[in-house]
Amino acid sequence: MVLPKSMRLKGHRCFDYLYKKGLRYHAASILLRVVKSQPSLQKYHFSKSQEKAFKCAVAISSKVSKKAVIRNQIRRKLHIHLTKRLSKTQYNMGYWALFSLKPQSATLNPSQVLKECDQLLIQAGLLK
Repeated sequence: MVLPKSMRLKGHRCFDYLYKKGLRYHAASILLRVVKSQPSLQKYHFSKSQEKAFKCAVAISSKVSKKAVIRNQIRRKLHIHLTKRLSKTQYNMGYWALFSLKPQSATLNPSQVLKECDQLLIQAGLLK
């Protein structure tokens, strides 16, 4: 299961904007960047409801694992978790988020990484 298209963040301009203007929230294994959405930066134009939808991306460096299979498994688990947690809430509307996993995340249990993810979402005000 992957993120629904309505939740997936794409385009280099969106990521550039996230890196420049985004607020950072740190945990032991994850860095979360959050910014108010800017629909004008997206390549494709969406309906008004889709423009205000929460969009996110997950970045996992090869420092986490040299094997792409393992990185993709971690990414899929995070996508499933984010879909379950954020698709039902209205607090996060109009935000973009980027989850970057730190190299320490490779040594942690996946459930610990998901707990840290939830803690960062609460810190950022995207989840209650």
